[in-house]
Amino acid sequence: MDSVTSDAAYQDRILPHVSRTFALTIPQLPPRLRTAVTNAYLLCRIADTVEDEPALSASETLAFLQRFKAVVAGRALPSELARELGARLSERTLPAERDLVSNMDGVIRVTAGLDEQSRAAIERCVELMCYGMPRFQHNASLHGLPRSSDLDAYCYYVAGVVGEMLTELFCSYSAAIARHRQAMQELAASFAQGLQMTNILKDVWEDRSRGACWLPQEVFARHGFDVERLSAERYDSRFTAGMEELIGVAHAHLRNALAFTLLIPGRETGIRRFCLWAIGLAVLTLRKIQSHPQYTSGTEVKVSRRSVAMTRVLTNLTVRSDWLLTRLFEAAAHGLPLAPPSEVRRARIAPLGVDPSAPAAAPPPGRQANRLQAEPDLGFEHAALRTDRSSAS
Repeated sequence: MDSVTSDAAYQDRILPHVSRTFALTIPQLPPRLRTAVTNAYLLCRIADTVEDEPALSASETLAFLQRFKAVVAGRALPSELARELGARLSERTLPAERDLVSNMDGVIRVTAGLDEQSRAAIERCVELMCYGMPRFQHNASLHGLPRSSDLDAYCYYVAGVVGEMLTELFCSYSAAIARHRQAMQELAASFAQGLQMTNILKDVWEDRSRGACWLPQEVFARHGFDVERLSAERYDSRFTAGMEELIGVAHAHLRNALAFTLLIPGRETGIRRFCLWAIGLAVLTLRKIQSHPQYTSGTEVKVSRRSVAMTRVLTNLTVRSDWLLTRLFEAAAHGLPLAPPSEVRRARIAPLGVDPSAPAAAPPPGRQANRLQAEPDLGFEHAALRTDRSSAS
């Protein structure tokens, strides 16, 4: 019991050092759920650390991620992986991430102590994330992604799977929430894509500095612009037109995020706050992006501390009322473009076992037995929580 308590305490201590955002939102959750969600986030962060480590070759990254999946599933010892991975991390890896890797044993012990439904949800999330992330990172370039459907698939692997996992954790925690499982799972990946797309739009220049671009070529081609030629020194209204279109898609996903949140009983104020704070900040970020089309850094469109505080106050005051929350969302989103339902596409996900280095645009046929299918048709795609390095900065 002392070991379990110590491991959970370590999770709470390290969380603020690897994510300021989740250090703010996760403590809003009920204690039992808080432990599971913190554990899930830290596991995703370890996978993200492996994926982002520049000292590893593509084959080494894949090998470490495969081993990490086995560790999370209880098929391999974390101590050996932590030791070998820790020895390969470069100075580019944050000290807090090094510390997290070195304490992998304790994080995995917390995973093992969760209920069966929660463990299964976390294992599935980590497995899909470890498959999908390198599939896209392997082909990352300044060319951008070919199609909007590729952006959907990327968002699914780095965020949508987290949304689906969080839904299962919420349902495991509460029978009242579980009654809405199907409807929530239909919205979970969309919730995630709204948050992830907001991050992509905010961080477009930072991603380019790392040699990556997650913008879909087909969107900008409609406006006569080639994303590979994007330059911070030269403003182009055609680029702004493409960004407006993507803002509209992200806005539509965030509306699904609100619908997801309103399926959670009003008395579960902590879970609602966890969702609402993320949604509110994303909507405000989209507004800043729209109003500052010539921004060349994510810091220029970052939501102010005052706006963060106001978001927390207003959502806390209205957290139990579906009507007031809807009105609050409408006010925050006023003036944002909104994509029609037909423009909010459905991602299609490759089955496990397919070569991750295959082109991202090659979708698999059919539905997989273990629910590896894409998010259901939502009419327009998590707890969407891409474990971005920038969140810890």
